[in-house]
Amino acid sequence: MLMPMPMPMPMPMPIRHWLSTVWLCVLYWLIALPALAGTEQRLILQTSPLAGFQHYAGGVLFPLMRIGDPLILQREPTNPHDPQAVRVAWRGVPIGYAPRAENVDLARLMDRGTRIEGRILHLQTSRDPWKRVLMELHVVQDDER
Repeated sequence: MLMPMPMPMPMPMPIRHWLSTVWLCVLYWLIALPALAGTEQRLILQTSPLAGFQHYAGGVLFPLMRIGDPLILQREPTNPHDPQAVRVAWRGVPIGYAPRAENVDLARLMDRGTRIEGRILHLQTSRDPWKRVLMELHVVQDDER
């Protein structure tokens, strides 16, 4: 008795092909988006959790925060805990810092006069304060000033 042959499994996309597809998509968006009228260009510097949120009025302010809210960054070179410290404020109220592990380049750019702004990218109610606020930091382009 002849047994039916099993159907062949589809082969997964080779990693090289997948990477080239992703690269083409990124390239397309880099070229196409600026050509669209009224678009805003931002050079994203980093995406980071907000450090120290639990040491400020985070519990009181968290319900008032919204995704997309602007964040103001200010260098604190005299901070006794971290000479590269970058304080983060929401509506003029300090809410934390850029994480120490990720603030060296950020501080260097700000010390050179580069204007950096931030915005709230994600909010999450969590017991872990490092997961509550995710921020996106970007370089302010000359045409935004």
